Amino acid sequence: QVHLVESGGGLVQGGGSLRLSCAASERTFSSYAMGWFRQAPGKEREFVAAISRTFDSTTYSDSVKGRFTISRDNSENTAYLQMDSLKPDDTAVYYCAAKRTVLLPRVAGEYDSWGQGTQVTVSS
Repeated sequence: QVHLVESGGGLVQGGGSLRLSCAASERTFSSYAMGWFRQAPGKEREFVAAISRTFDSTTYSDSVKGRFTISRDNSENTAYLQMDSLKPDDTAVYYCAAKRTVLLPRVAGEYDSWGQGTQVTVSS
């Protein structure tokens, strides 16, 4: 498993931006697909975005497509989630996840390693 640490969450006004980071303690970081999920109070954890290990493929949930951008820097063992045009409905704890695979998983159960989460709160 990979040790993952998220950062970059906080409080932002609607329409604003935040950039989340996910640092991995794994020298073979480039072997892992990375995903971002979120969980709002009283709701199930939901898929947000994922990027393949070679960062040539990405996928997004319909609710964030066009507003969020997932990226990675394999030289820094870090994945990112740039969040623009934030809405109050984006308020949640955001988690990054890793899976050693050539595929692009969208289901939480397919990931092996998880970070501790970072809170994102969007005010109206």
